[in-house]
Amino acid sequence: MEPGGARIQVFIVKPHGFDPDRKYPLILNVHGGPQSQWMDAFRGDWQVYPGSGYVVAFANPHGSTGYGQDFTAEISGDYGGAVFDDLMKVTDALEKLPYVDRNRMGAMGWSFGGYMMDWFEGHTDRFKAIASMMGLFDLRSFYGSTEELWFPEWDFKGQPWNSELYEKWSPSNAVKNFKTPALVISGERDYRVPYSQSLQFFTALQKMNVPSKLLIYSNAGHWPSWYEMALYYTAHLEWFSKYLGGEPPPWTSEQFLRNRVFDAQSGKRVEGK
Repeated sequence: MEPGGARIQVFIVKPHGFDPDRKYPLILNVHGGPQSQWMDAFRGDWQVYPGSGYVVAFANPHGSTGYGQDFTAEISGDYGGAVFDDLMKVTDALEKLPYVDRNRMGAMGWSFGGYMMDWFEGHTDRFKAIASMMGLFDLRSFYGSTEELWFPEWDFKGQPWNSELYEKWSPSNAVKNFKTPALVISGERDYRVPYSQSLQFFTALQKMNVPSKLLIYSNAGHWPSWYEMALYYTAHLEWFSKYLGGEPPPWTSEQFLRNRVFDAQSGKRVEGK
C-alpha cells in the first residue's frame, strides 16, 4: 500500500531452476511510457535475466495504465514524486522476500524507466548498480530537442520558460549525489529521447568519478533492432554480473562489437572466429 491507498501491482519472475532455500540477486525493472504498463506477456527481459540467476520485479506504479484514468494521470506533473515513492516501497517489500539478497539489488529502465534510473542516481543509494536506457536527464534541454512535444507539455504543464516542473523534476539537478555504478545506453537516431540526454548523464557520472559505461548505437532509434538488442542484453548481463554476481553472458561485448557472435544480416551464429 502507499499513503493514498493505491495498491501497486508487481510481477515477480524467479530464476530458472529456482531454489527457495537460496538467496538471489534482484533487478527492479521500471517500464517506460510512463503512461504504459507491464503485462503478463512474452518479453525478453522476463527470460534473459531469470535465466542468468536473477529475481526480476516488474512494477506498475503511478502513471501505469490499466488501473483507471485517475491513477494514470496522477504522474503528470509529478515525475519524481508518487512514482518514486511507489518504487521505494516496492523495493522495501522485495528485499524482505526470503529468497532475495538485499545486498545485491540493481535496477534498470528504458525511456521513462531510464529517467527513473537517472532520478535514482541522485536520490537513493540502495542499489548496487543501475542501467539507464534512452533516459531523460536534463528536462530543459530534452524539451528543446525531442520530436514529440506533447509529452513534456502535458507531463510538465507547459514549456520550460513558464513551468517550474522542468527544474523540479530534472535529474540533472542532483548530480552532486551521484554514486551508484551506472550503465548508459542510447541510439544516435533516437528522436523521442535524443541520445544527447545519455551523453549528459554519462558525462556527469564521469565527472563525479562514478563507475560508468556508455554504449551508443550509431543506427538505433528509440526502439533498437534485434541485433542491437542482442548487444543490449550482453552489456546488461556483463554489468549486473560485475556488481550483483549473476551469471555473465555467453560472449563478451568486445566479441559482439567485433562481429564474432552473429551475422547481422542472416542472424546466424558466427563460429570459429
